[in-house]
Amino acid sequence: MIDRRSFRNIDFWMIFSTLALVGIGILMIGSATHINTPSEDRYWFVQRQGMFAVINFVLILVMLRFDYRILGPLGNLLYGVNLLMLIAVMFVGQSALGAQRWIQLGPITIQPSEFAKLIMIISLAHLLDSREEKMKSVWDLLPVGAFVIVPFLLVLKQPDLGTSLVFLAILLGMVFVAGIDVKLLLKILGAGAACMPAFWFFLKDYQKSRLTVFLDPNVDPLGAGYHIIQSKIAIGSGQLFGKGLFAGSQSQLNFLPENHTDFIFAVIGEELGFIGSIVILALYFLLLYRGVKTAQNARDKFGALLAAGITSMMAFHVMVNIGMTIGIMPVTGIPLPFMSYGVSALTTNLISVGILLNIQSRQQKLMF
Repeated sequence: MIDRRSFRNIDFWMIFSTLALVGIGILMIGSATHINTPSEDRYWFVQRQGMFAVINFVLILVMLRFDYRILGPLGNLLYGVNLLMLIAVMFVGQSALGAQRWIQLGPITIQPSEFAKLIMIISLAHLLDSREEKMKSVWDLLPVGAFVIVPFLLVLKQPDLGTSLVFLAILLGMVFVAGIDVKLLLKILGAGAACMPAFWFFLKDYQKSRLTVFLDPNVDPLGAGYHIIQSKIAIGSGQLFGKGLFAGSQSQLNFLPENHTDFIFAVIGEELGFIGSIVILALYFLLLYRGVKTAQNARDKFGALLAAGITSMMAFHVMVNIGMTIGIMPVTGIPLPFMSYGVSALTTNLISVGILLNIQSRQQKLMF
């Protein structure tokens, strides 16, 4: 059980921001989907998201009873399970929207690539913890790069470029905390930037279209550019205070595609306006800030690496998802944490918060 000292150290600011984001997310999913659902129940999406939110919050309470350090020795096993799940998608996965990313387990459809991100954080934290003071040269980084590149390529194969890029964001944040030489890191980033043009030839046609319309959505306003044009119209029409819940014309009249998943922030901008959007951003800032503080104050290197990986993952999701809805990032399939509809994504993010709370609760002193 959690002792009294650990309970006193539980990060209630993190709990508050998470609960607020999940609650607002369920409300916005309800607004975005109350007209069109896959069943006669207009709140089908809300019920599923709410049910799994409750289940996962209970799971978080269970997780707090155990020390997060038991995850370290399981790193290699989890890595193997991760690869098996991603390989299984290639053979038994279901296809939708031109991608094969989902596995049907009875009444539940799971997306292994979502869980793969958290598993990668745990297994990579274990690897980097064992390689302390061995991050000074490119040769030191080769085993780490090889460790990440395999699941990266498996996810890219699905194809899911957005999620595969999350692996790189996780890697960047974790090697920084692991003590990589900053000059070496800058050289690697510079080399990666120089090689970016070559990646164009490896992209699929729809991915090239997304990059093209990112530069000018009007190149294909009824095709690849349609999402971003409608998203910007929705957010702009919300003005300062928004049109009100269930009153957004772009969302309610189905001009805005994927309004309950990837483009949920556009619904927020239209119906809650600039003020509501700022509140959402403030809640994310609070959550990410607490994640950074958890990494800084962790009692051991493994805990710091776990917290850094989770915070990097969430920060990348928030930045890319909100960025694409306002037109400063290319359109990807990256969901907005706690807000976008999706059982796999919600479960992954809430378990991640549970791990952060576990790390924070076992620190000697809670610091804001």
